Amino acid sequence: MPEAVVHVASGKVRELFALDDERLLLVASDRISTFDVVLPTEIPDKGRVLTGLSAFWFARTSHICPNHLVALREDGRSTECRRLEMLPIECVVRGYLSGSGWKDYRATGGVCGHELRVGMLESQQLPEPLFTPSTKAISGHDENIDRARALELVDASHFDTVERASIELYRFAADYARERGILIADTKFEFGLDAEGSIVLADEALTPDSSRFWPVDEYEPGRAQPSFDKQFARDYCESLGWDKTAPGPDLPEDIVAGTRARYVEAFERVTGISFAEYIDDPEVVLR
Repeated sequence: MPEAVVHVASGKVRELFALDDERLLLVASDRISTFDVVLPTEIPDKGRVLTGLSAFWFARTSHICPNHLVALREDGRSTECRRLEMLPIECVVRGYLSGSGWKDYRATGGVCGHELRVGMLESQQLPEPLFTPSTKAISGHDENIDRARALELVDASHFDTVERASIELYRFAADYARERGILIADTKFEFGLDAEGSIVLADEALTPDSSRFWPVDEYEPGRAQPSFDKQFARDYCESLGWDKTAPGPDLPEDIVAGTRARYVEAFERVTGISFAEYIDDPEVVLR
């Protein structure tokens, strides 16, 4: 008899179902969003890449922070997860000066309250990884915030814990990925509290949707970098003069194919596992 599930919520990319009082089923679709707008065109296998990479990292970082993963299902895009009380901030770590961090630096000379030296270049590596939290916007864009603003949203002890965990997770993953030809420029984590009040890593981890992945051999400070994430689709959307409000534009076949290829290459470079092998046996990423 099929397992009874109750649909709980829909995100930009994921569908969330309740399995029981202690477990949720997280299903990653092939939807893609740019500038916080879900586009009408899907990217084949994108959900499997996000699920497989997250599971890969969860399996290798549990010594740093416990995570919500209970089981990876055979479709390669669904995970059984522990129920948590999610914290209301995004935990962003930046190792390089890019994206909104670069815009912030040009405007203020710093990033989210962190002062930086004068004369830094776009995409330049930061002296140390920076923890730069943001709000979780229900609609519109997340807002970069400093520590003082974050402490209005979360308890100080929880903030300190997720700051330490986020930086340690980033350092571990950045070193691991660099050896495999990928620079993780920045990444976003989400955390929740379990029934005992302990901090638990949740949602996704170190994927092309939550991170900027750059090829090591093409890295050059002073410009935007080629990437293995959704920047390829984002650049196409920007080239159209789109106003970045819904509905988003359709993606042509070459942009779909190019975006899929970048996601799959990110998966294979990081894990050392062929994507075809993962499709045949998703649990290979846990071994």
